[in-house]
Parts: sequence; structure tokens; C-alpha cells
Amino acid sequence: MGEHRRNAKRVRFSTGFNMRIVGRDGSWQRRCTMLDVSDSGARLQVDGSLDGLDLKDFILLLSAIGSAHRRCDLVWRDGNYIGVRFLHRESAVRQAATSNAS
Repeated sequence: MGEHRRNAKRVRFSTGFNMRIVGRDGSWQRRCTMLDVSDSGARLQVDGSLDGLDLKDFILLLSAIGSAHRRCDLVWRDGNYIGVRFLHRESAVRQAATSNAS
């Protein structure tokens, strides 16, 4: 299920973690289970249909209240399993190093 395409080191979870994916415009959401994660992305098992959803740019909610989240895009799909890539902003570490060097 897409594992052969992975380049980053992954952390696998024995039972997974319950989360949600949400459209950027808030028009849809699905419950999902995070099965593994790396710095660059994750493998999710999604509850319900993915048909018709815009998976080019969506939000993975890591906390129940949405305070921890990651922007994602779809890399691969196999039924209700998807591989997502995290859309990174410049890292906080790099930002801090740049501002301290000035």
C-alpha cells in the first residue's frame, strides 16, 4: 500500500491514532486512523468514501480541538488507505537560526 515509495524513516503504530482530515474550505471531513508517520508524511486509513473530495490540499487534525494540525496533499491511494505528504512551511528552527544570525 504505497510503502515502496517511502524515502523517510517511519514510525509505525500498533493500533494507530484516531484523527480527522478536513477540506481546506471546511466543506468536508472524515475520521481516519494514522497508521504510521515520518517527518515528511503519513499513512492513513480513512472512514467513509473519499470519492469527490479535493485531496490536493487538506488539513490533518492531530488534536481534538484542532490546535495541532498539518496541511497535506495526497501522494497515493489504495481503497480507503492514503499516503499523504506534509506541506511544510519553513521550519521554526530555521526561522529562529536566521533571525538570531541577523
